[in-house]
Amino acid sequence: MTAVITCETCDAEADRVDAAGLAGLRVPSELLARVPAPRRDAVRLLVGRREGGAVTHHGFRELPRLLRAGDVLVVNTSRTLPAAVDGRLPGEDVVVHFSTRRDDGRWVVEVRSPDGRGSTERRAGGPAGGVVRLRGGAELRLVAALDASGDRLWVAEPSVPAVERYLHRHGRPIRYSYTERDQPLSAYQTVFATGPAGGAGSAEMPSAGRPFTAPLVTELVSRGVQVAPIVLHTGVASAEAHEPPYAEPFAVPASTAWQVNAARAAGGRVVAVGTTAVRALESAADARGVVRAARGWTELVVTPERGVGVVDGLLTGLHEPEASHLLMLRAISGDALLERVYAEALRARYLWHEFGDVNLLLP
Repeated sequence: MTAVITCETCDAEADRVDAAGLAGLRVPSELLARVPAPRRDAVRLLVGRREGGAVTHHGFRELPRLLRAGDVLVVNTSRTLPAAVDGRLPGEDVVVHFSTRRDDGRWVVEVRSPDGRGSTERRAGGPAGGVVRLRGGAELRLVAALDASGDRLWVAEPSVPAVERYLHRHGRPIRYSYTERDQPLSAYQTVFATGPAGGAGSAEMPSAGRPFTAPLVTELVSRGVQVAPIVLHTGVASAEAHEPPYAEPFAVPASTAWQVNAARAAGGRVVAVGTTAVRALESAADARGVVRAARGWTELVVTPERGVGVVDGLLTGLHEPEASHLLMLRAISGDALLERVYAEALRARYLWHEFGDVNLLLP
């Protein structure tokens, strides 16, 4: 099954992300995780349950005791690319964030300005026809803005055919100004990442999977929790812009479809590790919630109005109140629980973003 999944109400919904009562929520800068935890699993886990509305605090290493035999954890196995490369347009230094390879060999990219502190900041897009000279002698021609309504993301033609291999020679992981310093690429790979180092991958880490370690996965499996893979190569999600995600490539293998359908039939719960896993699963499901093997491009945005047909729970990081991800969280948890979870995360000083603490929403 090859799918291109769209959402007709995304634009309207994106303007109402804060409808869950989170409009007044402000995340203090000291709660932005600036460096990784000393151990991957040494982060906190905030659990919210729809039935009863309870919100409880845990260490991430308690996760095996919070799930039960017969549950299925669906994980994204996409590798993280070193997708940031220094370059130069006439008259200015820039940093290119390579986001998504299209079927025609072009790439969706974001061109940013160095901020003088080792990170980057937004700049006006383009210009159309402009050529960015990249490290290692490569070039990138900016063709046109991806979306007529904005100029942050551009379709571009690289001069090198194997961009992923080029990135592993000349790139570094994307990071934003809230992080303290550059981290090695290994800090951005999850334990679930598969595929060759020079192959396809994500511009930014599927970060909900980051706290998992091999021993913890082994304990989960020993307790009867299944782990099922999907792939969704996620593009850039700028810290300053919170547009709904654009089309991204995904694949749900037949084995995962079978595991998910069998678990649901037997009364088990399907818990997605990250919003990317939700997006892939829901893109592969039919109107009855039956998952089929699928591969293709998805533009699906999960909203409260659409709801979810497959996923029962979600393990995810903490998202800023403007983020389009909150539409999905509202669809899974409901507004009241999500408000309670985020108020408690602020009160207890949980850490936000990819190196921060995590939140588990359960039935």
